[in-house]
Amino acid sequence: MGIGIKRTQKDYTMAFKLAVVAQVEHGEMTYREAQDRYGIQGRSTVLKWLHKHGQLDWRKLTPSDIKRGGAMNENPLPQSPDQRIKELEMELKEANLKAQLFEAMLDIIKNEYGVTLPKKPLSAPSRKKRLLE
Repeated sequence: MGIGIKRTQKDYTMAFKLAVVAQVEHGEMTYREAQDRYGIQGRSTVLKWLHKHGQLDWRKLTPSDIKRGGAMNENPLPQSPDQRIKELEMELKEANLKAQLFEAMLDIIKNEYGVTLPKKPLSAPSRKKRLLE
């Protein structure tokens, strides 16, 4: 029997960590399969990498979802009306802040550079107008 080499997280390169995270997030394998395949000894090492380097929000998954490995592809549970309202209020707040930012940018362009920009893009003439011309 061979003696296993104990490794620490410092032994893994960033490229290796990102590759493992990508494979797990794309559903190619579960985090446990990745541990077995690549000889990663720590139970939560891959999970830590997923939290730190992953693109998905792993905080919302339950431990059983993570063990199954398929939770990323399933539809999330429907939100309660209160949760949906909160989400929509946050989106509205963000949209209003963006609108204020764009208005301020237009004001700066107009006041400092003397350029007036149309707020709506110019549209092509309608078919009816083209026929009349």
